[in-house]
Amino acid sequence: MRLILKAFTVILLMSLALPASAEKYRDTSAPMAVEGALDLNRYLGKWYEIARFPNRFERGCVGVTAEYSMRPDGDVRVLNTCREGTLNGKVTIADGSARVEAPGRLSVTFVPWLPFARGDYWVLYVAPDYSLAVVGNPKGTTGWILARAPQISAKQRALAETILSNNGYDIKQLEDVLQK
Repeated sequence: MRLILKAFTVILLMSLALPASAEKYRDTSAPMAVEGALDLNRYLGKWYEIARFPNRFERGCVGVTAEYSMRPDGDVRVLNTCREGTLNGKVTIADGSARVEAPGRLSVTFVPWLPFARGDYWVLYVAPDYSLAVVGNPKGTTGWILARAPQISAKQRALAETILSNNGYDIKQLEDVLQK
């Protein structure tokens, strides 16, 4: 398992080292609105990845989940799980940390010993009951629709896509993530 984690870290590191070549999925001239009243304690827990903009570090991943919990140092533990290719595929886990930079704005790293390897993680929307979230970054190189359940309704999907569009994202480039 340690070898898998090291390999995943190297892949992540390589993807972070090449930001200039990363695909951009949003018009960066559009302003981004974050969830300023984000209650971090309510945000903690398990989220299912419903859809994402393609990225190098999740290529081939299905059944993706993210689990957030508080660390003793006040940062947030980020535990991402990927199943390779199929829902029964090999499990890869990435263990990282996030810190709050401003209301609704976090930065995440999976390689804490590299100071430049932090990525923006901005919560653009969270449902009042914390059942749905939309996340992006100002560069427009990543974005996700997350939910507490592995499936969402058409109404929730439309709302999430509207949030992304309003923040300059080209939703035609979203890819669905196979879940249970």
